[in-house]
Amino acid sequence: MKRRTILAAGAGASAALALGAPATPAAARSRATTELLHRWFRDTYASIEAMHSELGLAADKIDVSGAKPKRSVQTSPTNIGCGIWSTVAAAGLGVISGRTMRKRLAGTVAAVEKLERAKGFWLNWYDADTGKVLTKWPETGDEVRPFLSSVDNAWLITGLRIAAAADPSLAPRVDALLADADWSFYYTPYDEADPAKHPGQIHGGYWTDDGTFTSHWYGALNTEPRMASYLGIADGSLPGEHYWRTFRTMVPENEQEQKPEGEYVTVDGVRLFRGHYTYRGRKLIPSWGGSMFEALMVPLFVPEGEWAPGAWGLTHKRYIRSHIEHGLEEEKLGYWGFSPANIPAGGYSEYGVDAIGMTVDGYFSKGVVTPHASFLAMQFEPGASVANLVKIGRDFGAYHDGLGFRDSVDVREGTVSDFMLALDQGMVAAGLAQVLSPGLLQSAFRSGGFARNVRPLLAKEDFGIG
Repeated sequence: MKRRTILAAGAGASAALALGAPATPAAARSRATTELLHRWFRDTYASIEAMHSELGLAADKIDVSGAKPKRSVQTSPTNIGCGIWSTVAAAGLGVISGRTMRKRLAGTVAAVEKLERAKGFWLNWYDADTGKVLTKWPETGDEVRPFLSSVDNAWLITGLRIAAAADPSLAPRVDALLADADWSFYYTPYDEADPAKHPGQIHGGYWTDDGTFTSHWYGALNTEPRMASYLGIADGSLPGEHYWRTFRTMVPENEQEQKPEGEYVTVDGVRLFRGHYTYRGRKLIPSWGGSMFEALMVPLFVPEGEWAPGAWGLTHKRYIRSHIEHGLEEEKLGYWGFSPANIPAGGYSEYGVDAIGMTVDGYFSKGVVTPHASFLAMQFEPGASVANLVKIGRDFGAYHDGLGFRDSVDVREGTVSDFMLALDQGMVAAGLAQVLSPGLLQSAFRSGGFARNVRPLLAKEDFGIG
């Protein structure tokens, strides 16, 4: 959709823009900026409410091109998880009452209890209205093979754990749901004799129709599947060794985006290559494709930067700075923040900064900025993130009054997506919650197995980039 019509990004936009690039603590944030962030959250949550079916499941996306938002048929475990944590955030920020939150969470948990599962995990696509497993894609009629995605299940389980922490009366039901969700199902233990086929990593997923796993494992550490790794290590179904078996970079002799610098080290008895990339003079840990959500979705929930300030804390900030400089200085777009999203002209694509991704195929920015990327960055770079979002809303009409930011903007063509995706709006909601009420969605991941098993691993992390 061609949109040069200006939709103001809320009262106080000019004040927020004046905030500029420096990061500012909450205590120093202006009242106008705080009000703007709250407005962005209220509108974003309204879009998430519009995605929910009467069954209580958040659909995959809404089309906002018409007079009323049109919800998609399909939903996934990730979409459902996004709906759950957004509801908890809405109560924590005063957008809905605690009573409304409990009612909505109970409805969603009841719906999740009825969904068909296999091997203790949820399949990848359901009908949001009926809860039935999808066998044909609603938009095309193409066959949908039944699949158990490790990373998508991680985001649903993240949401369920947040629900149980927010409403302890749901904890027994959530515990019962997760009793059979054993992460070792996806795990291939390490075998020194054949590390290519036994890497000590988790598979991408499992096809239930023929009983086969994907041929790939999730090997890169700085990608969103590490949430599955953390969950498994926390509950004891994965060994702590698994964390060290994932790649900071691939070893130097492997083909990848750039030849990494680093050295071999041994940590907890595991020999690994402690590698890093250098981009614009800045040492960091690459993701797989160079997108924002790979690196920065997990720290919305797990306080990696706090637990490993000299490792995760450094690379998160440098990763964001790389996106900023790529958009503003390298590509001279005037805007930044690149992450998988709806294509403004239709469809879906990966966007990123190629140089900070390991894969030689790369995710390229292509002049498409994604608002959710700035919300992912906001807890680390609040001033720059708010200023970028205000400009995107002001210059392209990318802010849909009452529903929040549309999914993406092609800044060269001046086109804006007609869709909002549950995943991306869920990241927006969680990002705003972390800025407006730090730790609001993190309590489930600061105690128990996370404190006992995950935090000590992160405390030992040293990326060699300090």
